[in-house]
Amino acid sequence: MGRVTGVGGVFFKARDKAALLAWYRDHLGIDVQSWGGTVFDWRDATDPAKEGSTAWSIFDVTAKKFDPSPAPFMINYRVDDLDAVLGALKAAGAEIDPRVEDTDYGRFAWVMDPEGHRIELWQPKES
Repeated sequence: MGRVTGVGGVFFKARDKAALLAWYRDHLGIDVQSWGGTVFDWRDATDPAKEGSTAWSIFDVTAKKFDPSPAPFMINYRVDDLDAVLGALKAAGAEIDPRVEDTDYGRFAWVMDPEGHRIELWQPKES
């Protein structure tokens, strides 16, 4: 069975996106990019030759990306086998968005946890 291997991203909404991005840049030194976030690069602790990344981004409070969840945040989890994880979640009765996206960064899918939080699952492309 597939499993979560780490956090691929942290995304949240802000009433004043520009001001909050500036606060994180100015007070915490986050290298905020023009697209509204940053990417933290890292190496796998058990295999330092294996590189990874974690995205961090702020969205406008009106963004629909987290719908149908009412939560102002969404966590992206890295998975080692997206199809296996989705199959196990489906067998357990989880609410799964039927859309799966194949991108230059890997494959993405979305599910709702039992409390209604939208979760993004990401299987990165092999490097």
